[in-house]
Amino acid sequence: MTTVIESALGAAEPAPRPAGRATVVLRRFIRNRGALTGAALLLLLFLLAFAGPLISPWDYTHIDYTALRGAPSADHWWGTNRIGQDVFAQTVRGLQKSLLIGLLVALFSTVLASLVGACAGYFGGWPDRILMFLVDLLLVFPSFLIIAIISPRLRGGGWFAFVGLLAVFGWMITARVVRSMTLSLKEREFVRAAVFMGVGPFRIIWRHIIPNLASFLIIDATIAVGGAVMSETALSYFGFGVQSPDVSLGTLIASSTGAAVTYPWMFFFAAGLLIVFVLAVNLVGDGLRDALDPTTRRKRKGVER
Repeated sequence: MTTVIESALGAAEPAPRPAGRATVVLRRFIRNRGALTGAALLLLLFLLAFAGPLISPWDYTHIDYTALRGAPSADHWWGTNRIGQDVFAQTVRGLQKSLLIGLLVALFSTVLASLVGACAGYFGGWPDRILMFLVDLLLVFPSFLIIAIISPRLRGGGWFAFVGLLAVFGWMITARVVRSMTLSLKEREFVRAAVFMGVGPFRIIWRHIIPNLASFLIIDATIAVGGAVMSETALSYFGFGVQSPDVSLGTLIASSTGAAVTYPWMFFFAAGLLIVFVLAVNLVGDGLRDALDPTTRRKRKGVER
């Protein structure tokens, strides 16, 4: 009798709860070696950028007149540049600035794209036509040329104004994709149920539309960080980005290009960190895409076969 009761109680025990979506995505991401490698590289780069100035005996503005174009040594770990500034201090400062610019540009442009695209797709009609006309107009403009013309006039606003310029011209394609996805989502049952219950349109967009686009927006924002850093580097290389006395990877690469052969430590540390960062971001972006939508990996394998 006791055995029967114990077995009945054991059978009545609730089954373990299934793993949530976040847990499943994290497990898929961890199983992806490329994504894990990219994440580890990004972590090391952020540690170098923000902890490097704390461990360096030199500030990026300090000048050592006794070591002009000095090779890497115990005093200057990565050598010095043509005026005696420590290359390690300069490079970690430039990496820090480029990472901040990339993250902020990706954040602002993704938020703007999600709001504009979701509103255009949900409301339709004349709001859709006006917003998409604005998107098409910005896509036609040569963004690099416009930023190059405007940025010198905004130097009083510092690098934050430069972030705003990059973000303004970096959201249009994402907004079009968000619009097309919203057109499909607004016909789903849960959105129609919210409409029948009298929920306001902006609350529906915020609570139902955008959360269902989160997978795409996370992947897009991750990849946008690398694109923003590359854009910042290109503009700073030509003198339209971060201005002296501050530095970024772009300004460091531009100032040391001529010494790449004769004094390689002045050029290759900044260029190497830029390459590693862009590769790491791409690896993490691919890993997030596979983790959030595992069917994409199967599709790619089918195409390769």
